Amino acid sequence: MAKAPVVEESEFRHAVKVASVTGQSKERDVALLWVAYGTGMMPIELAKLTVGDYRCADGSVREESAIRAEIAFNGLARNLYWSNKGVVAAVNAYLGARERDGHAADSDSPLFLTYDGHPFTFTLRKTKAGADSYSCESLTQIIRRLHTQAGIEGGSALSARRTFGVRLHRKGYDLRHIQTLLGAQSITAVKRMVEADPVGLGAIVSRAI
Repeated sequence: MAKAPVVEESEFRHAVKVASVTGQSKERDVALLWVAYGTGMMPIELAKLTVGDYRCADGSVREESAIRAEIAFNGLARNLYWSNKGVVAAVNAYLGARERDGHAADSDSPLFLTYDGHPFTFTLRKTKAGADSYSCESLTQIIRRLHTQAGIEGGSALSARRTFGVRLHRKGYDLRHIQTLLGAQSITAVKRMVEADPVGLGAIVSRAI
């Protein structure tokens, strides 16, 4: 199975710019891109996050939070950090627009809503082992659309997740830290994710001196 493409910084910025002027929920779409690329979360996790996972009762942002076990894609809790300024600015802008539109943003409400202010719905499937597995196809499709409209071929939520890991690897962070942030099951899985990094030769030369 082919790996999801890695999205370079210029492509991400272009996707954000296009999202900011396209669609029915511009602020939400911009925030979705920032959070997906800034945390590496899976769509099911993005759909199940609550406002309370992002900010405290007094409205301040939780710099350190958690992806709770009950919403994690693999059922295992992991730390979540709201320390990226771009991510925080995008989410705050979205919540502000949402409140102006009269859509609830109390601590128990989902962090991301459909364009008309409703929670996303989930699809239940059975795994081969007979366990319950949930997905959020509508949010997955939104993220795919945000890539398509920006001209990013094959772009998806998995692209955002892989790009998050690859960028950290490029910056020199070790695989163990990347594994922890992504909630990956093994170092081997992270290694497969970041290997064959398609960084361009021009980018390598630009950082030579």
